[in-house]
Amino acid sequence: MTGLRRAKPPADPDTVAKATNAANPLAEQVYQRLKQDIFNFSLFPGDRFSENDIAQHYGVSRTPMRDGLFRLLREGYLEVGFRRGWKVSAINFDQLDQLYDLRIVLEVAAIERLASSAAKHDAIDALKAVWCVAPELRESDPLTMFEMDEDFHRSLVAATGNAEMLRVHNEVTERIRIVRRLDFFKPHRTSATYDEHSTMLNLLEQGKLAKATILLRAHVTWSKQEVRKITVSVLAAARDSKLPFVN
Repeated sequence: MTGLRRAKPPADPDTVAKATNAANPLAEQVYQRLKQDIFNFSLFPGDRFSENDIAQHYGVSRTPMRDGLFRLLREGYLEVGFRRGWKVSAINFDQLDQLYDLRIVLEVAAIERLASSAAKHDAIDALKAVWCVAPELRESDPLTMFEMDEDFHRSLVAATGNAEMLRVHNEVTERIRIVRRLDFFKPHRTSATYDEHSTMLNLLEQGKLAKATILLRAHVTWSKQEVRKITVSVLAAARDSKLPFVN
């Protein structure tokens, strides 16, 4: 049949948002700053604010501010209502459960691939240099530990060489970051994390995949269970500061 043109599929909203922000660095900066304030609980679940107030606080025009707000709306961090302004979304614990389950699937698959990989020893040696250290050399700052822990698990997936696995793992990591960092404000988690990571690496190095897998599942499952213990008071204690424009 001639004269007819095939309709183009609708553009993916996230792809459009990333392209828009790539072309507008200020919109990307606003988006990242807003997200960081949500992750720090400076913007707390349930907080309400207007576009005008938040644009004035950040010192930007409404256009890049709205780009950032609507991107966070699509990602589920914010809600908006007609004549009611913007609100920080409540934490969705059922969704977090599912994301932790997906994380376990990805990381178990990663260490299974890593166990039979020619690059296994290089990857393990690099991680052991960080995690298999004397107690006096261990990091103690909670936020630094949180970043190190993320990097450990990301490195296991990256070592497989599977870019799609790593992409999905990065997305899962991003979604659980808002609560995951709370783990490291508990004093015992630093030593426990060092011990569990170093044991896991030694097991992988020795080819004891079954034991390494059991430990990995237990390690991530513990974090998943701790998420369910999070209360409003726990979140409030982690709050850096309340922004002046929120209701």
